Amino acid sequence: MSWRVQVKKKAAKGLLRLPKSVQQALEALAADIRATGPIRGDWPNYSKLSDGSHHCHLNYSYVAVWIVADDEIKIIEVTYVGSRQNAPY
Repeated sequence: MSWRVQVKKKAAKGLLRLPKSVQQALEALAADIRATGPIRGDWPNYSKLSDGSHHCHLNYSYVAVWIVADDEIKIIEVTYVGSRQNAPY
């Protein structure tokens, strides 16, 4: 069973203001997460954060942050997509 990736409302709203290349990078990240899960050591500057969330860089300036909302039914929630200066970590 593959993972389901949901983008939280606030993250989706911010995503629309970002460059198309960043939006496409998030789509690629979501596809990788759907296929193989939330741990993405193959993405640039990936790390698991102390609060249990995960993050990686989409490019030099932008990051994505996600959490495992439900491990049993495999749901991932993207909680932030935006500039790394404003990232919640």
